[in-house]
Amino acid sequence: MQVIVVGAGIFGVTTALELRARGHEVRLLDHGPLPHPLAESTDISKVVRMDYGSNGDYTALGEQAIAGWRRWNARWPRPLFHETGVTFLARAPMTPGGFEHDSFHTLVGRGHPLVRLDAAAIAARFPAYRPGVHVDGYFNPVGGWAESGAVVAQLLAEAQDAGVHLEPDAAVTDVAQLDAELVIVCAGAWVGTLLPALAPSLHPVGQPVFHLRPADPAPFAAARFPVFGADISRTGYYGFPVDRDGIVKIANHGTGVPIADDRERVVHPAHEAQLRAFLQDAFPLLAEAPIVGRRLCVYSDTLDGHFWIARHPARDNLVVATGGSGHAFKFAPVLGPLIADIALGVAHPLASKFRWRPELATPSRGDAARHGGS
Repeated sequence: MQVIVVGAGIFGVTTALELRARGHEVRLLDHGPLPHPLAESTDISKVVRMDYGSNGDYTALGEQAIAGWRRWNARWPRPLFHETGVTFLARAPMTPGGFEHDSFHTLVGRGHPLVRLDAAAIAARFPAYRPGVHVDGYFNPVGGWAESGAVVAQLLAEAQDAGVHLEPDAAVTDVAQLDAELVIVCAGAWVGTLLPALAPSLHPVGQPVFHLRPADPAPFAAARFPVFGADISRTGYYGFPVDRDGIVKIANHGTGVPIADDRERVVHPAHEAQLRAFLQDAFPLLAEAPIVGRRLCVYSDTLDGHFWIARHPARDNLVVATGGSGHAFKFAPVLGPLIADIALGVAHPLASKFRWRPELATPSRGDAARHGGS
């Protein structure tokens, strides 16, 4: 089959690779540059976790994805997935219905060896945390972070080596003009402009991201400062250990700010003030650290926070795969097979969750870690 994939972010490149592996002729179109600096799947790092509250579907998908990340690492010139473990901590004792509580019990019930942490253990294990701020939570040794921009670049190179026809200067403005037996639109936050009928169902929002350079990187090394969620479902804040360039990245996984076009992708002073207040309270050693990079990470939000991977109801050769809602990148190793199955009509257990659903009217939270809902 001749297939066109529109958008070369993590949805598009993994889809192109999978369809090529299944024997199809694939053109991968993007208006570039690649990896695109404004894409949801770029920047220096993304969290890789299987912690999803009580949601068994995403937990199971996360388990499969982590196995895939390990396979990718084994074949790549250098590892781009760093399995430092992940820590999710709460400012009050964990209770049923909370993200940390439900994630802990879901994962332990599936046989994962999590380490429960009280206030004393948190203070002893993580010296960069202000003692007493977080009093409960856990460390999960399975998970960590991926060098997101480098991952996209690596997968694009693999796609070209596999025979995918990459067209990095192809500005698609009218999907109806694309001539192929199957067209798959993976354009992230731009999908609403290519398919205006979907605009009410997809909402681009920006989340502030900060790169800080601590004076002393030692307290922020992965062994003492692994990937974290700092009472994330209530504060939105998460972050990463110091990288090889001496950068600690901290971002917010919250309601975000609506974005109508690329000119609005600006981090405002209020975002920085909120960050500084959080750091003073939670990580005093970072409170005065210079910010050496800032950006808005743009989410393509669906109303229910679940991905939108489905065939167009009126155009049989058109499939849309978008709606990352800020939590898709971790699933990169399984996204391509998932999208390819749905696009090709192969039965998939998650097809109904990610179906075409314009009837949604009320926002809800697909990712239990998300602060303030979708």
